[in-house]
Amino acid sequence: MSAFSRRSAVALLIWAALMLAGCLRSSRPAERNSFAQPTIVFMTDFGTANDAVAICKAVIVGIAPDARIMDITHQVTPFSIADSSRFLFGVAAYYPAGTVFLVVVDPGVGTSRKAVIAKSKKGQYFVAPDNGLLTPLMDRDGFDGAHEITNTKWMIGDNVSSTFHGRDIFSPAAAHLAEGWDWTQAGPQVSELVRFTAPIATIDEKGAAAQVIALDDPYGNLITNIQGDDFKTKLGYAFGDEVAITMGGKPYTFPFEKTFATVPKGQTLVYIDSRGRVAIAVNQGDASKKYGVAPSVPVFIPAKRP
Repeated sequence: MSAFSRRSAVALLIWAALMLAGCLRSSRPAERNSFAQPTIVFMTDFGTANDAVAICKAVIVGIAPDARIMDITHQVTPFSIADSSRFLFGVAAYYPAGTVFLVVVDPGVGTSRKAVIAKSKKGQYFVAPDNGLLTPLMDRDGFDGAHEITNTKWMIGDNVSSTFHGRDIFSPAAAHLAEGWDWTQAGPQVSELVRFTAPIATIDEKGAAAQVIALDDPYGNLITNIQGDDFKTKLGYAFGDEVAITMGGKPYTFPFEKTFATVPKGQTLVYIDSRGRVAIAVNQGDASKKYGVAPSVPVFIPAKRP
């Protein structure tokens, strides 16, 4: 083989090696980016009968096109800090550190209430109005700090609506977080968040004075603020027991069962829901409609007699 031929062969081998290395390099970032794809978990009380949710998502995509947007619900009871707090508390436990939660349930929009970015000690970020909806979650996971969103670079621009902060403040702030911006630059530090005090059941030797705190829609199950462990240990109930309940001032008796289908279709039962609370349901029916009961209705369950 001539010297020219040898040089050509070597050059061809080098070119092939570079091409192979380039292909390997081009595939690896795709795998890393897929693994590290930022996630924004979105919840509002906007409903789905208008364009508000779609507009917020469009703002996010315009800033953070690689972000994965996942919805909790947009059917939160309008203005209900209690419901949004409960849903966020339940969902956030299943997401990893670094997740950005965007929550817009904001009856105080346009007032002096703060728009904040808060961080939990679990390493998750929460973009939300400072109206108490973060209280249960921060009590569980730990409060690592918060900043008010005042820097207009974190907003949609200088022209911010007084009634649509979901579009103009919260969505762009969540998107910038997903893009890796330093959250401490969003605005001044907030040392303490507004607290929301949820109603707590009172339990003594007579029984549990409680209330219906929510409906498990679309099924109409009645969720109380009695913890399942308290129902079993402090009140003394076991599966199969008949439970006397006063609900909205009316007396009822329902069986305590493990799940819905242990009673015939259309019959009512007491059960422990998947989040550990005492609840009342109608098998393949709607307890709220059947008994005309909604959240805040008082409930009393006596301690089981020996």
